[in-house]
Amino acid sequence: MSARLKAAVVGATGYAGLELARLLLRHPYVDKPLFLRRESHGNSPTDLAQVFPNLSGNGGYPLEAFTWEKLKQNNVELLFLATPHEVSRALVPEAVSRGLRVVDLSGAWRLRDERNRSVYGFSDQNAQLADELTAKAVYGLPELNPDRIFNATLIANPGCYPTSIILALAPLVNADSIDRTRGIICDSKSGVSGAGKKPSSRTHFVSVADNFSAYSVFDHRHTGEILEQLQLLASQLIFTPHLLPIPRGILSTIYVHLVRPMSAAEVQACFADFYSGSRWVRMFPTPQLPQIQFSLNTNYCDIGFCLADDGQRLVLVSCIDNLLKGAAGQAVQNMNLMYGWDEETGLN
Repeated sequence: MSARLKAAVVGATGYAGLELARLLLRHPYVDKPLFLRRESHGNSPTDLAQVFPNLSGNGGYPLEAFTWEKLKQNNVELLFLATPHEVSRALVPEAVSRGLRVVDLSGAWRLRDERNRSVYGFSDQNAQLADELTAKAVYGLPELNPDRIFNATLIANPGCYPTSIILALAPLVNADSIDRTRGIICDSKSGVSGAGKKPSSRTHFVSVADNFSAYSVFDHRHTGEILEQLQLLASQLIFTPHLLPIPRGILSTIYVHLVRPMSAAEVQACFADFYSGSRWVRMFPTPQLPQIQFSLNTNYCDIGFCLADDGQRLVLVSCIDNLLKGAAGQAVQNMNLMYGWDEETGLN
């Protein structure tokens, strides 16, 4: 292609923002991205390498204050938002009105049901416009919505936990093979980077090291994504997240009952058919199961399963890197689909 895409990243100083910066800087079809910060103060860094020294050595990466005029001056076409939920909620209406395409890594536009969205406590200045954008936003899970992503103006990049869970359950839900009346249990564990860069008492070294803990039981904000994308009732799902004493990675163990006895070969075929041609889903042959270390630093979602002798009790295991397939990698995968490029471009 003759002209390379002009893209900007707002919020590149977080963990997912760093991964996104690295991916975009090496992407063959993207011009050197514009890195912008929302807040400025006396000691604000002026170069991304000041925040992440491991980027230095390959030239300067100016980190500038965000303005709409700066986007216009640089002919930016695609805006990545690696910003807090409420910041993305405020920026997107203006971005869309200015003709920009947006990939939002926050939870601002993922949820259509107001009851699910209430967990974020948004207060929109223009409620009607926010409703219109919510209806317009495409949930950016490429394996489920590739055609809609291609034409999208606003991509709501999925959450990390939902990515690991939805991809593991979608083939069986689509085939109507799960007995929903017996419930679905999702037991998920994440590395500390999943909680974001802002420190808290829960993510302090003393709290995390040599420890393992559950949190946000029954009220985690990612629950709504799982319910909406799989069209489940709240009564049919139990989702419990846990904090692992590791930097990154997610492992979800999911327990379901099937509506009828199935063989392992039938379960395997269900996944193989559903994900035929999906570049970033790897299906493990039973009884081999994924491990966090296998998907670490990749854009893969690894899925495996074990089936009980009765052919109806099924345990699924799904692993992703929360900063890549659970955030920045998936954002680039969405960008590739939006512009008609191969899904794996810039992700190998």
